[in-house]
Amino acid sequence: MINPDPETPICSAKGCRAPAEWVLAWNNPKIHTPERRKTWLACEEHREHLAQFLGVRGFLKDVVRFEEWQAPEGA
Repeated sequence: MINPDPETPICSAKGCRAPAEWVLAWNNPKIHTPERRKTWLACEEHREHLAQFLGVRGFLKDVVRFEEWQAPEGA
């Protein structure tokens, strides 16, 4: 699926232009403080792949539907 609207957030998977449906919150404990959250966006097709990539490294903290995501205060 191609993202027709340049204002619509898109999936973070390499080469994917589909609209984001999920937010994957993560941090790298070697370089980020425990409360810090970085985010990747994912379409339905790439959600599991991106979550596994982060999970295997111990980085994945949360997976939330895009419309339900609320960035932490001060982010």
